[in-house]
Amino acid sequence: MKIDRLIGIITVLQQKKKVTAPYLAKKFEVSRRTINRDIEDICRAGIPIVTTQGKGGGISIMEGFNLDTKIFTSEELQAIFTGLKSIDSISSTSYADKLKSKFSGKDSVIPVSDNIIIDLSTYYKDSLAKKIELLKKAINQKRLVSFRYYYSKGEADKLIEPYLNMFKWSSWYLFGYCTERHDFRLYKLNRLWNLHITETEYVFRKIPEHISDFDGHFPDYYVITAVFDSSEKYRLIEEYGVGCYTETEEGQLLFKRGFTNRDVLISWLLSFGDKVEVLEPAEVREEIKKIAENIIRKYK
Repeated sequence: MKIDRLIGIITVLQQKKKVTAPYLAKKFEVSRRTINRDIEDICRAGIPIVTTQGKGGGISIMEGFNLDTKIFTSEELQAIFTGLKSIDSISSTSYADKLKSKFSGKDSVIPVSDNIIIDLSTYYKDSLAKKIELLKKAINQKRLVSFRYYYSKGEADKLIEPYLNMFKWSSWYLFGYCTERHDFRLYKLNRLWNLHITETEYVFRKIPEHISDFDGHFPDYYVITAVFDSSEKYRLIEEYGVGCYTETEEGQLLFKRGFTNRDVLISWLLSFGDKVEVLEPAEVREEIKKIAENIIRKYK
């Protein structure tokens, strides 16, 4: 686009002070005549450009003219670069490096140190990045995607209208409309394989407000009360905060909280081994007991 090229030329002139028309033509892959027209347009925009002929000549911004490029403060730029680097961790393109090059003029405000690192990738970084790129493409082109999905009840082939790539609850999800269930669903990317973009286009649906509120969309169906050994305090604090439990007279940790998914709840409780006892509800307590009995039978 022409506006991108004009901004690029101005950026180059700020960085290098003086360049030649052939240099600009080669850099932006256009003719010298196009560069000359661009320089005229930049002058009309109020930025005085000087061209000099002969040895040592070239194109430059008039000496003494100051173009204020400090659109962002140092703190704001640091936040931008931190955010971009977090995206870079699951992308094949370094967006942070690209943006940094555009702010690399002598007088630009550049964050010189990184004191926050956010890595959004997982053990499956390579496959995760490819999935996200494919889904971004499908969303932009408004095309259905197909994939094989694995969950607690088995596995199934899905045909989905993709709407969002979403990082939430420490995992990556696809938010989309299931053409079979006729409803919006979340699909964990690590359980989603054999992803393909189809040739079938779809029309964007209006997402109901109660569904786009993802925290409210998943109510707490299973409220449990349990007591944990004091040795597990660090895990409860790590996952749910300091105020998530009360200490009993015996020094145990009384914990009460709601969960959305029964399978996730059971797996989480089992991860504590014998350091937790479920008090209620009775059906969860009974299920934990049956699982423990099955484990004992296998190891006899």
